[in-house]
Amino acid sequence: MVTIVVASDVAKSQVRLCRLPVRSRKIVQPTDQHHQPGIVTVSIDEAVPPEDILPDDDDGEVASPEMDLDVREREAQAIKGLQTAYKRMRSEIGKVIIGQQDIVDQLLVSLFSRGHCLLVGVPGLAKTLLVSTISQILQLSFRRIQFTPDLMPSDITGTDVLQDDPETGRRTFQFMQGPLFTNILLADEINRTPPKTQAALLEAMQERHVTVGSSTYRLPQPFFVLATQNPIEQEGTYALPEAQLDRFMFNIVVKYPSAAEELRILKQTTGSGEPVLEPALTASQILALQEVVRRVPVAEHVFVYARDLVRATRPDEEEAPKFVREYISWGAGPRAGQYLIIGAKARAILEGRFHVSTEDVKAVAHAVLRHRIVTNFHADSETVTPDDVIDMLLRKIPIASNERAKKMLGR
Repeated sequence: MVTIVVASDVAKSQVRLCRLPVRSRKIVQPTDQHHQPGIVTVSIDEAVPPEDILPDDDDGEVASPEMDLDVREREAQAIKGLQTAYKRMRSEIGKVIIGQQDIVDQLLVSLFSRGHCLLVGVPGLAKTLLVSTISQILQLSFRRIQFTPDLMPSDITGTDVLQDDPETGRRTFQFMQGPLFTNILLADEINRTPPKTQAALLEAMQERHVTVGSSTYRLPQPFFVLATQNPIEQEGTYALPEAQLDRFMFNIVVKYPSAAEELRILKQTTGSGEPVLEPALTASQILALQEVVRRVPVAEHVFVYARDLVRATRPDEEEAPKFVREYISWGAGPRAGQYLIIGAKARAILEGRFHVSTEDVKAVAHAVLRHRIVTNFHADSETVTPDDVIDMLLRKIPIASNERAKKMLGR
C-alpha cells in the first residue's frame, strides 16, 4: 500500500511531503504499533482532501531526525506508487490508442498537475477516443459537449426548473445539473460557441464551480477539461480570448500518425474484437497523487531558468533577445512560469525522479508557451511560428548554476 505523510501546520490548501514541519495533528489514527508520534499515515485509497486538514495547535510533537528519515522513506514510496500507476495507465491506453505517446504523456502530466488542455488537430485523429479511454481507466465520469453557435450557458451549466411537490402541492425551483458536472469534460470545437458560453466554461475551469442565478455549485473533483479546435475551418467560429487561452495549461498539437502506426490502426480497428480496459486509479487516488506532485522539490537554478525563459518571451523586457523583439507582439505572463514548474514536477515524478531538472522545463515549454505568445506581421511574413520562437529561446537562454541562482535571488 502506498502511504503519504500529512502534516497539519501548513495552510489548508497545501500539504507538504518533502519536509516534516515542527508540529502535526493526527487525522487518522495509525494502526501500526511502531508508528512514530507526530506522523499521520494515510493510504492513497483513503486520502484526506486538503480542506479536511485542521490547523495545528499547541499539543503537537517536535520532529526528530528519525522522524525526518521516515518522512523521506514514505515520500519515496508515494512517488514509486505514482510511477507504477503511470506505467499501468500507459499500458492500458496503448490497448486502444496506437501511437501518440507524446500526446498521452502530456495529457497525464496535465491531469496530475490539475491543469486543462487544448487539443488542436484535424478531425479523425482519435481525440475523443483518447479522452474517453482515459476516463475509463481512471474510473472517472466523462461527458462530451459539442459546441455550436446556438449553445447557451445554461445548456452546459444547468438551470433552475420549476417542480411540483406532490406532498405539499407547492411549486419550487430545483437545480438540474448540466454536463459540466463531471470529472472529465470534452469540449469539442470550443471555438464554435459564442463568447458568453465560453465565459461560463472559463469560470468552471478556473474556479471549479458554476454560478446559476444567485447560487454557486461546486463541481466534482477532480475536474479536467479537454477542449478541441479544428485548425482547418475558421468560418463561423469565435476565437478564444487570450484570458481563456491562458487558463489552459497545455496547448497540444495532435499530428497525423506515422506510416507504421497508421497500418496498425487499420488492422486493429477493422476487426470484431474490442479491448478490455482495466481500471488503474480512482478519483480519491488521483486527488492524493496530485498533492504528491505539488510537493516535489525544485532547485533554485530551475526556478531561475523558468523565470528567465518566460521573461525572454516579452519584447519590452531588457533581457529579450533580438529575434523576440522582431517576431513577438506579446509575451507570456507569470502563469506560464507557474505551469512550467508544475508541469516539470509532474514529468519528473512520473519518470520516477525525486527532483526537477531544467530538461523537464524544456520538455513542457512548447505546450505551455505556444498559446501564450503572439507573433506579429513580420513573423507571419517569414512563416515564423510560435514553436519556432520557442525553439530559438531554448537554444538561447542560459542555465545558471544552483549557487549562482541563489546569489541572483539574494540568498
